[in-house]
Amino acid sequence: MSTRQQCRTVLLTGASGGLGHAIARLLAEQGDRLLLQGRNADRLEQLRCSLANPGRHRVLAADLLESAGRRELVQMCRGESGLDVLINNAGISRFALLGDLDDRELADILHTNLLVPMALTRDLLPLLQQSPAAAVINIGSTFGHIGHPGFTAYSASKAGLFGFTEALRRECADGGVRVHYLAPRAVDTELNTPAVRALNRALRNKADTPAVVALQCSNLLHKASGQRRFIGWPERFFIKINALFPGLVDSALSKKLPVIRRYAKQGELPGEAL
Repeated sequence: MSTRQQCRTVLLTGASGGLGHAIARLLAEQGDRLLLQGRNADRLEQLRCSLANPGRHRVLAADLLESAGRRELVQMCRGESGLDVLINNAGISRFALLGDLDDRELADILHTNLLVPMALTRDLLPLLQQSPAAAVINIGSTFGHIGHPGFTAYSASKAGLFGFTEALRRECADGGVRVHYLAPRAVDTELNTPAVRALNRALRNKADTPAVVALQCSNLLHKASGQRRFIGWPERFFIKINALFPGLVDSALSKKLPVIRRYAKQGELPGEAL
């Protein structure tokens, strides 16, 4: 099976965020046709006009937390000549201690980061299965594999997304749809509040540019089978250590708790990648 068509049709959720912009620009430069989803219609239109061959791309401002928004997005895809790639990039985060998260915040994080990709993928699988080069890419996080204080709900949602991706990849093993999982470490986007940026500086956490993650995302589309890819060193090493010797990571993070708590109390709701 060829993993590259002359012009793929790609649905990108969360296109109005920083990482979404970077992925859209790179794929458009490579000749792909993009269906761009986000909440902000003006930002989506500005993005479309800035892309290579802007006339071939389409935008849809829709709230994926609402079933009506997802139905509208699926209907748009069905009205196209086909769908080759779904990139589940939309996501939100909240840097706060668990006790400071209310029910609505917990629900929104889990719904946006986990339930929406599951429902959207389910609804679009029949279209994807008609493509000879079909692929799904779920954008995860290092925090889905290293549960981090201050990001309990976010870590839970991304851990769930990894489990969903793994199960779906195996479920689609004989169906022609390649299912990929891409887990960046910190990415320098507006999703990070000033408190998160300050925490990363205090803990000396490294961050990648959106362009670095976008390139990894693009590279996955050339793979003949579903892949799991983790970005960043030493984060990839820490993921293995956490899986084999979690007590070591428990001890290391416990020493950082006073710093994490201090900055968590300064946190605020971040911008969203939707």
